[in-house]
Order: sequence, then C-alpha cells, then structure tokens
Amino acid sequence: MTEARLLETREYAPPAGFTAQANVTADVYVEADADPIAFWERAAQRLDWFEPWHTAHEWEPPTEGAIPAARWFVGGKLNVAYNCVDRHVVAGRGDKVALHFEGEPGDRTTVTYADLQRRVAQAANALLSLGVGPGDRVVIYLPVLVETIVITLACARIGAVHSLVFGGFSAEAVRFRLADTGAKLLVTSDGQYRRGAATEVKSTADIAAADLPDLEHVLVLRRTGQEVPWIEGRDVWWHDVVDTASDAHDAQPFDAEHPLFIIYTSGTTGKPKGLVHTSGGYLTHTSWAHWAHFDVKPDDVHWCTADLAWVTAHTYEIYGPLSNGLTQVIYEGTPDTPNKERHLEIIERYGVTVYYTAPTLIRTFMTWFGAHLPAGHDLSSLRLLGTVGEAINPEAWIWFRRNHGRDELPIVDTWWQSETGAAMIAPLPGVTTLKPGSATVPLPGIDATVVDENGDEVAPGRSGTLVVRRTLARHGAHRLGRSAALPRLLLVDLRRSRRIRWILRRR
Repeated sequence: MTEARLLETREYAPPAGFTAQANVTADVYVEADADPIAFWERAAQRLDWFEPWHTAHEWEPPTEGAIPAARWFVGGKLNVAYNCVDRHVVAGRGDKVALHFEGEPGDRTTVTYADLQRRVAQAANALLSLGVGPGDRVVIYLPVLVETIVITLACARIGAVHSLVFGGFSAEAVRFRLADTGAKLLVTSDGQYRRGAATEVKSTADIAAADLPDLEHVLVLRRTGQEVPWIEGRDVWWHDVVDTASDAHDAQPFDAEHPLFIIYTSGTTGKPKGLVHTSGGYLTHTSWAHWAHFDVKPDDVHWCTADLAWVTAHTYEIYGPLSNGLTQVIYEGTPDTPNKERHLEIIERYGVTVYYTAPTLIRTFMTWFGAHLPAGHDLSSLRLLGTVGEAINPEAWIWFRRNHGRDELPIVDTWWQSETGAAMIAPLPGVTTLKPGSATVPLPGIDATVVDENGDEVAPGRSGTLVVRRTLARHGAHRLGRSAALPRLLLVDLRRSRRIRWILRRR
C-alpha cells in the first residue's frame, strides 16, 4: 500500500490568557470518557425541555443480518425554535441583537431576539394557514437573508421538516428535492443578488415545481422587485401571507426523535441522498459543540460565512449560535463584490469576534492579497478563527493565523460531515495544542480512531480509515423516508477523500 504523509512539526499551545477564560478545561475529556451517556445528558440539560426524557440512551446491538440502532433522550419533548429564540426573550434578552444582515447591494438590517420571535411567530402562522403542519416537508430555495432564517425556524416551530437548497442550484436540482421529499410548500424569491447583478429566480422555481402532485403552494419573497411569472391559486407573496399574519403563536413540544430537517449529500455516486436529522439529539450536539469549541461568550459577534443551504450554516449559522443566544452576522453576497475587501469591511463594521470560513476562501485571499492583507482595516475585534470544509494546508493555516489572527489567535479547524450534523474532530481552543493542517483530536463524547484494512488501530503517523466507534448524541441521521436510524460505524478513507460511508438501518 502506498501512502503519502505530510510532516508538520510546528505546534502552537493555547495562549495563557485564553486558557484562563475558556469555557471548558482538559477535565471535560476525562468526564466524557468516564460516562459518555451522562456527558451527553449534561449537554442536553443546557436546553429547555417541555418534558424530560425517561431514558437517555437505548441501544439495539447488532444481530445476524441486521445492524444496530440507537435512540437518545427517549420520551423527552422540546421545541427547537423555542430554544433558539423564545427562551432568550423570556430570560430578558429580547433587546439583544440576534442578526446583523448585510445584503450584497449594501442594504443592512438589524434584528433583535424580540424581533426574531415576532417574525418567526408570523411565519409559523402563515405556514399553518397554507396547510403546512407537523411532519410536512418544506423546501426553501432562498439566498442568505433574514427571511431564510425566519422561515427555517418557523418550520421547526410547527414541526414541519425543512430542506434548504442553495440559491444557485438548477431547476433540476430543486425539482429532485421537491419530488424526493414530497414537499407541500416551496419557498423562493422573485430574484437574488449575485456578483453585483439582480438575477430572476422565480422562473427557475416554476420549472422545478411544475406538475408535482404533493406541492400545493409556492411562497415568494420579494427581494429584487423584478416582474415574475405567476400561477394564481398556487403562488402567494410573502408580504401578503407572512407579513400580515398574527405574531402570537405558542411553540408546541415535539418528541426528541421528531425530524427537524433533510439535507442532501451526493455521497460517492453523484446522486443526492437525503439525510434526516432529528430534533433532540441534533440540537444537543450542535449547541454544546458550538459553545465548547468556539468558546462562546455572551458578547461574541459570530460570523459563519457559509451559504445557509449547507450543513455548516444549519449548525453554525442557525441552530448553534441562536441556541446559545449570540449575535451574528449574515451576508448575502460574494466576497469580491463590489471589491475584494468586502469581508474585511464587514468584520470591522460589526466588530466580528469569531470568524469561521473555508480554506478555499483563505487560499483565495492569499491569491488576491499576497503575503499581507491590505492596510486600513481594523480586525482587532477578532478573538478566535475557524475553518470548515476541505482540509486546510499548513501554508494557508499559517497565513490565516498571521493575517487575521495577529499571529496569536487560536484556529479551530473542524472536521465533520453533513451526516454527522456537527463537528466531530476539533480543538478546544483553551486546551488543545494546535498543529497547522490538523483538526487535532475528537471532541469530548466522540470516540474516534484510525484503523487499517483489517480494523486494527494504526500507529501514530500512519494513514488509514477514520472510524467513529460510539453512537452519537445527534443520532437522528438516516435515509429519507425512514424512521430514526443510527450508524454503527462512521468511516472515511483518509487516503482518498473526506467522504463518509454510512452503515444504516432502515425500518
């Protein structure tokens, strides 16, 4: 077997000042290893539950011809949207900014938690008026807008299952998701801004939605003001249905196993595969991981630069930051519109403290700017950096630390997948010694190792297959159209790609 290994010897210990104020210490690894189930129970207790679970974890071991299955927080009931919005208002933090929105043309909106609660309640009532209820699927085909987050949370609030689609996808890609989910509602816009131009979108949505038997309505947000085709009786304007709805709505409890969203991954075949994440386990993992590995502080201004359709944004731009009551930035456009310094301007304008982006963009910055960022931008508000997506090469890691991190800020390099829901391998910034290009070690509560082709652990420094050996708190990922299932082993071949092969039980 041929293997290629990168030798990297540079290491960066956590700054003493950062360690002194960090949310978690090295003891958390010991606690999680001693009793993983109790560890995830404590993580779940950070959330508000309408009814407590009676059994934290159920495990069906493998039998001949069948793979194992697991359930977490059995009997527990919660509402995901309530945990992300209402409980902060109830706690007296309604005036805190939840979202700073910046549109590509330069329009800006600030939304407090009280504002967000009102908007989500209106959208929830609008969904109900359109006949959408618990378990119904809603496909959301929108760019990064406040309304995208509002309708996503409204689905969670009423127990509808959302599936977000990247605004740049083709009609065929949207149609596949509409048909595959059996969606009752499509949410889209008249158009969107991209690279300085207003592009009409509704026609694409119409092609995707044509003659689908389950689809009843298309809800259209006016974003660009363009004239668009219209189908009477099917199409409805957001401003007619959502903005006029009552802002009084009581969030109802749903079972911990209730499906929250469907996200599609191409896997190794190129054909999209729907994965379902359920409510209690997903939010537990997401909220705790975000709080721990981003060392969340009440005054943080968090910016995850991902499009809202990607799982990165589901977890670290919607459910993670909002469940932890943070202020965050969302930006509609591309990083080079109207100039290549747009991200630097946004960091400075809003005082971003945590900047979470992709290695691809970091390497693009290196190409644009060379060895140093352009002068004239104050990035001193930054206190923590993060990377997500493909592996980051050490050269880009060092450049990011030097230019955005003043050669001192921790970089939280997160390894995970759409299927896992939240980070699996990532440093704790007040604990972990960092190495450029390495995601370091599994998070507490995650049991991962590297094995050879025979399933035996390999020595440090050897390549192999990454194996997650213990069930995950965000247990709800399973193939679309089936009830909750759980992987026995989560595998990724580090020699070839960062993809995952799942072993799933269909019931």
